[in-house]
Amino acid sequence: MQIINQHNITLPKRKLDAHKGDNGSVAIIGGASTMLGAVVLASRAALFSGAGRVYASFLADDAPGIDLIHPEIMLREPDGIELLDQLDCVVIGPGMGESPQAISLLGHWLFTSTPILLDADALNLIAANQGLSEQLSQRKHATIITPHPGEAARLLKISSKEVQQNRIESALKLAQQYNAVCILKGHETIVAFQYQSFTNASGNVGLASGGTGDVLSGIIGSLVAQGLHVLDASKTGVYLHGAAADSLVAKGIGPIGLSASEVALETRHILNSMQ
Repeated sequence: MQIINQHNITLPKRKLDAHKGDNGSVAIIGGASTMLGAVVLASRAALFSGAGRVYASFLADDAPGIDLIHPEIMLREPDGIELLDQLDCVVIGPGMGESPQAISLLGHWLFTSTPILLDADALNLIAANQGLSEQLSQRKHATIITPHPGEAARLLKISSKEVQQNRIESALKLAQQYNAVCILKGHETIVAFQYQSFTNASGNVGLASGGTGDVLSGIIGSLVAQGLHVLDASKTGVYLHGAAADSLVAKGIGPIGLSASEVALETRHILNSMQ
């Protein structure tokens, strides 16, 4: 077991003459009706973490046409995301729901060679659908899964209590079962890949609030898009996410009332301070 800290993470490198295409393109797909905020949070986190282009795609019929706070984020229909060239990472699942459209979209991206991060409802769909589970197990391309203990329990067909009692073992089982980096969220988040496991040293109880998982997915998706290997992006992402929360609490912002939006914005400060 290795500890993730500021001395052993990998930061994205940015050339002095870089243009937006050099800094990667990431798409966030999810946001069924009543859950639009999940995609908004993940997209903004990807933006603040340095991705050159960020696309957001909502499944909801009543989705907005623009992010008025951050119009840099480009909104696309789900089918339109499939037509984009040179996507460097796709984050699938935040607020996505479990509709037939969600199942179809997930199946499509599992078949592609694009690096993907699967979160939230994408994981619930895989746990409930043997066909999708087999697709993921057979996938040969870069993949990250980010379950919380409840989602991990559904994927492993055990109880959440068993997951929490055996967090490292559970994360390793999922990583090996799905040939993916597994990020088992919670106190001392675990990152597992093949036979390696890592425990994150940053973060605090302020992260136990709605939307922080969406922010984490956006951060990691952005780092993958910027060229980091999925394991390095996962380790760096969980550290930055926790360090942002620690920085805010040190300033008197939280842990009580700490919001996911604040964590996303503070991540930018942490990332730049470490360059």
